[in-house]
Amino acid sequence: MIRAVAFALLLLLGACGLQPMYGGGSTGHVTTGLGTIQVAPIPDRAGWLVRNALVDRLGGEVPDPAYRLEVELDDNITSFGIRGDSAATRERRTLRARYRLVDLKTGEVVLDATAGSDAGIDIVSSEYATVAAEQTAQERLAQVIADQMVSRLALFVRHSGGR
Repeated sequence: MIRAVAFALLLLLGACGLQPMYGGGSTGHVTTGLGTIQVAPIPDRAGWLVRNALVDRLGGEVPDPAYRLEVELDDNITSFGIRGDSAATRERRTLRARYRLVDLKTGEVVLDATAGSDAGIDIVSSEYATVAAEQTAQERLAQVIADQMVSRLALFVRHSGGR
């Protein structure tokens, strides 16, 4: 009886329409579509980190792009957890991105979205350790934001038919 139920569930799962996002591997529709996106330069250290992460995830520099990804970042550190002597004990680093995907043939913005993440940082007595923690948080946030952006771009490519 249990086997029959499991088999019926497997048949239903196949009929639900779910398909792998990156079906076809490196020659699949989504992977090749992502490979047509050029990432515009992004200013500052956070921009450099995000751009490098995006280029890595999209498959490298594009010689003949169909789209250009334009990204604006907002990198902010806020202190909180104030002690009696007015010194902060914690910081929150937030990295937010507004990005637009521009069709290079028409100049039309075909996708306008946002991504963001934040990280908590302990402020310790060593200034060097605090600065290192802030930089490490920025590096992690750049990776998280790049992952969010590529996931959204993959959905766009999948649903748009590539163009």
